[in-house]
Amino acid sequence: MRSIRAAAVGAVTMSLALAATACGGGSSGGSGSNDSPKTLTYWASNQGASIAVDKQVLQPELDKFHQQTGITVKLEVVPWSDLLNRILTATTSGQGPDVLNIGNTWSASLQATGALQAWDAKNFAKIGGRDRFVDSALGSTGAEGKDPAAIPLYSMAYALYYNKKIFADAGITKPPATWDELVADGRKIKAKGKSVLGAEGANVSENIHHVFVFAKQHGADFFTADGKPDFTNPKIVDAVKQYVDLMAKDKVIPTGDAEYAQNQSVSDFAKGKQAMLLWQSAAANLKSQGMSEDSYGVAPVPVRSGTPGTGAQTNSMVAGINIAVFKNSHNLDGAAKFVKFMTSDEEQKILNKAYTSIPPVKAAQSDAAFNAPATSVLKNTLATSAAALPQVAAESQFETAVGTAVKELFADTAAGRAVTTDSVKAKLEKAQQQMPKA
Repeated sequence: MRSIRAAAVGAVTMSLALAATACGGGSSGGSGSNDSPKTLTYWASNQGASIAVDKQVLQPELDKFHQQTGITVKLEVVPWSDLLNRILTATTSGQGPDVLNIGNTWSASLQATGALQAWDAKNFAKIGGRDRFVDSALGSTGAEGKDPAAIPLYSMAYALYYNKKIFADAGITKPPATWDELVADGRKIKAKGKSVLGAEGANVSENIHHVFVFAKQHGADFFTADGKPDFTNPKIVDAVKQYVDLMAKDKVIPTGDAEYAQNQSVSDFAKGKQAMLLWQSAAANLKSQGMSEDSYGVAPVPVRSGTPGTGAQTNSMVAGINIAVFKNSHNLDGAAKFVKFMTSDEEQKILNKAYTSIPPVKAAQSDAAFNAPATSVLKNTLATSAAALPQVAAESQFETAVGTAVKELFADTAAGRAVTTDSVKAKLEKAQQQMPKA
């Protein structure tokens, strides 16, 4: 999901359970029409440095769509901190938009509510066909074996951003390729009085993204093959502990970052306070805060050993934003036209350039603009070493429960309480108990 999102979870577990069982009076039980063919409402996720920036990016494109189709799009940019609960409320009340952006990791959970239009072969044909899209992006659009609940719009991946001057001052000639190298570099950086690595310890979503990757690097998954939570698997426990130990044991993440949840680590990096940052497609965010592109480098996220790839060499989740249609829309035909417009080759180039993300549309992704050094790292990661988060109906509860467990472990570290294998296992056991019963 987008890098500037904060913890978008609140009361997700209760809300999603309610939404998944709703069967009437709302989007999950309604059917759409074309009763309002001249208007569409669109909830866009906050992709830029601010809501105002998003409006500056999107409104000219919406005006272009109006000129082409005669359809007026009423735009609302929704902060990440509100978006998921706004959507869940809409699935039960029926009072939602026609078209909306969703974090791609939510696809299966929102699919389970029955509120979103399924993208079967007939609907895909309306937007040019399924083959236009990159396979890795389609892997985060809904549960396996079902028609997608959403269409990829922006693709992103995590990368390691590093401050060139801080590295040079510390005598470091290249970015770390493994976690051991990162910890060793951290000692040199701290000797020069700088912080090493930023993190958003209180951001539930950032936590889940990172521990998912660490679990992959330990050869483990948070769910069994049949979709049951397996949070206390010893390899999962070791993976979560390794991530938290970057603060608790290795001392490369400052203890103050345990309270970060609103991109403060990005600001610290942009201001030259820290040497490294693990983030999704950060270039636009850094530029908006005054950091010049030539002052930092971009490298793949470290692995335990070797080089990035699949399996134990996974170094990112498949991040991104999908676009979806509420199936009780009063302008289903217009919604299809809008999704086709937003995922057209030309619009994909415009929008993904603006947000320094990667187009999930093959033809747009091949544009030279996405071969610059920073974006080529992201594109290569998506193609070779990223994995989709579990596409299960309980994914949102998983983000909430495990992300909160990691948040509490960071808080324990900041408060001087020891983080042990037993304490990590206890937090994860509590998280597993919060998951819905099959």
